[in-house]
Amino acid sequence: MSSSKHSSELRRLALSVLQPGFVGTEAPDWILRDIGDGLASVVLFSRNIVSTEQVARLTARLRAENPDLIVAIDEEAGDVTRIESATGSSRPGNLALGTVDDTGLTEAVAADLGRQLRTAGVSLDYAPSADVNSNPDNPIIGVRSFGSDPDVVARHTTAWIRGLQSAGVAACAKHFPGHGDVAVDSHHDLPSYPAGRDEIAAQALPPFRAAVAAGVRAVMSGHLLVPAYDPDLPATLSRPILQGLLREELGFDGLIVSDAIEMGAVTRRYGIDGATVKAVAAGVDAVCVGGESAEEATVALLVKALVAAVEGGELPERRLAEAAGRVREFAHWSAGLRAAGGGGEPAGDGIGHAAARRAVRVTGAARAALPLTTAPHVVELAPVTNMAIGKETPWGVADPLRERLPGTTSVRVRARELEEGTVALEQCALEPAAGRPLVIVARDAARHPWMHRAVTGLTTARPDAIVVEMGLPGATASATAQIFTHGASAASGTAAAEILAGTD
Repeated sequence: MSSSKHSSELRRLALSVLQPGFVGTEAPDWILRDIGDGLASVVLFSRNIVSTEQVARLTARLRAENPDLIVAIDEEAGDVTRIESATGSSRPGNLALGTVDDTGLTEAVAADLGRQLRTAGVSLDYAPSADVNSNPDNPIIGVRSFGSDPDVVARHTTAWIRGLQSAGVAACAKHFPGHGDVAVDSHHDLPSYPAGRDEIAAQALPPFRAAVAAGVRAVMSGHLLVPAYDPDLPATLSRPILQGLLREELGFDGLIVSDAIEMGAVTRRYGIDGATVKAVAAGVDAVCVGGESAEEATVALLVKALVAAVEGGELPERRLAEAAGRVREFAHWSAGLRAAGGGGEPAGDGIGHAAARRAVRVTGAARAALPLTTAPHVVELAPVTNMAIGKETPWGVADPLRERLPGTTSVRVRARELEEGTVALEQCALEPAAGRPLVIVARDAARHPWMHRAVTGLTTARPDAIVVEMGLPGATASATAQIFTHGASAASGTAAAEILAGTD
């Protein structure tokens, strides 16, 4: 084979192992060209989405270049939604489903989501999160997990995969080998999971074993250091974890996808190009990129790095070819799954609302105070969310409550405003609530000291206030009237509003 022909073949192989994002609601010319040159996957984000119908037109245009093109999306439902980023998810997330603990309901919700995604032309969903949220201070997982019990997470991971794939969309269990017991956000730096192998086997791995048994054909690696298996390299870049643990011990023979390769946990040390080469060398088959780095130049840089790594002996050509082969095999299988997907339209609000309502828990003090008979003042305490949660995605209780109790007023307060003194709770929360009900909406108050202080201060001043916690439930005074939604999706906010207004 001539050197130019060989270089061209290497470029096709390199393109085929990338899963890039792009900007815009129509397919850019460079993506169409790259698909023609061998690109086998793309990933969609909220910036690409206006409606299901528009996405269907977009994916049809992309597949005109390659009918087996893998179209991926990071759609967990609940707090992490792309397909409904503009409105908030009409389905609750994993913690709500794990709290209900009805696997039939979880399967039905995932199937409903799958029907919507399949209608839009999506063939791979980077979900479910199979992480066991064993560390309540975890800044990246939280309500994205089905819970803190490995058995609960395992059975709902199974149900979610079955439901989604019954509708014709491939699932992807993440973030292997488990991102639930960390205290650092991998978008910014490298977290460590210091447990021993026995603890990892008992705590983190059961949901991934269950996912493999349930027929999942894609697993996403996590950017975290697991010293029990590899003291030097994060899981995404670690052959002992990807090959030794996932392939050999768990018996997984499907597609290994990296978490977003531009995340700080790997790029701060190796650069985006170096991290890509190391990931493929370690056993990653498909490199997800483009949540942040969505330019043509990024794809060109990564292709160049992979080709140079093969030519320089850093990356064995057989490993790149093996990865490309797994991508082709997955693409063919997922196209068949999509073609055979169950019929029917997504129920939209129906099953999602029912699930969100079943997940709400109300303390005795709150039950005694409800329903509200006059329009309240609502104070929403807004944290800085991690990058997996779209900043544009609406959340809260004030808007759906205003629809049910006209005259409801509201304010949204952030930590910086309180710390800088530009906002005072006395003026924005207590004074407007004088003579009327006060509703305080929190999101992980137990994890944010400023939010915990605000809730404590407000409930001390107004012992009759009702607290709606939309994140992880934390320890609180038993006398406080509380509602727990176990997630901040639009469906969960509506469910809480209905309970407050007595319209459920």
